[in-house]
Amino acid sequence: MELRHIRYFLAVAEEGHFTRAAARIGIGQPPLSQQIKDLEAELGVSLFKRLPTGAELTEAGRAFHAAVRNMPDQAKIAAVQAQKAARGESGSLRLGFTGSAVLNRAVQASVRAYRRRYPDVELSLTETNSTHLAVEVAQGALDAAFLRPGAVDLAGLRIHDLDGEEMVAVLPVSHPAAAGEAVDLHDLRSEAYILTPRGLGPTVFDAAVEACRRSGFEPILGQPAPQMLSLVALVAAELGVSIVPVSMARLALDGVVFRPIAGGTPIAQLSLVTGKTPSPALQNFVRIALGSEG
Repeated sequence: MELRHIRYFLAVAEEGHFTRAAARIGIGQPPLSQQIKDLEAELGVSLFKRLPTGAELTEAGRAFHAAVRNMPDQAKIAAVQAQKAARGESGSLRLGFTGSAVLNRAVQASVRAYRRRYPDVELSLTETNSTHLAVEVAQGALDAAFLRPGAVDLAGLRIHDLDGEEMVAVLPVSHPAAAGEAVDLHDLRSEAYILTPRGLGPTVFDAAVEACRRSGFEPILGQPAPQMLSLVALVAAELGVSIVPVSMARLALDGVVFRPIAGGTPIAQLSLVTGKTPSPALQNFVRIALGSEG
């Protein structure tokens, strides 16, 4: 049984006449009659009483009509849904972020633009560190992630590098250096540096340590912080200082100040990583994130 058989049957049932039904669907009356006979033979029942003045549904025909009358509309809806999915206009997208990337203006703009352009895609967001994000994308638990690449294992993934992000010093508001417009890291050589452990965020860790080394000293590593928010909170508690991506300054937490670094600004790279075979929905997101779709 094919969908065209259902359409032919419904046309005859609604017109009550083979000739009028044939004219309505644009085929000859003899081929239409043969198609209905083929359908009846397949079902093993008579669907119509053939009358001199037209055609009338049998009891079996009325039962069949009640069961199939919505099938053409359902098929149209299914076709539209399939076409939307093929264009990436429906479905789902699982997206991951690092704690600092979620505050990045470009990342936020990408997500906002995508939601406006593709409102029927179910978007779910996950925040964790770069190392875990890479693993989850590689294993298929996430479709894509904004992360800091650094020493993270990205083998087997597609890497889309975004603009690097400047890093700034974060100090307790009571620190003497907080009064200046910029900070010379050499003046902070005796401070404890609160950083996210390298195993969780190697890009930011390495950029911070390298900035200290360029200023002529090896940083004293203080209390580690697993997330950027907790890192800034520890600085506010006067347990040390830190160096973080500038987007963290948007938190505006009490007890800390963010200051540019004098003598050369360290950069934290940010990338969007995906699997090797992105879905249509993900392809659309990548285009937006890379600025090739408005």
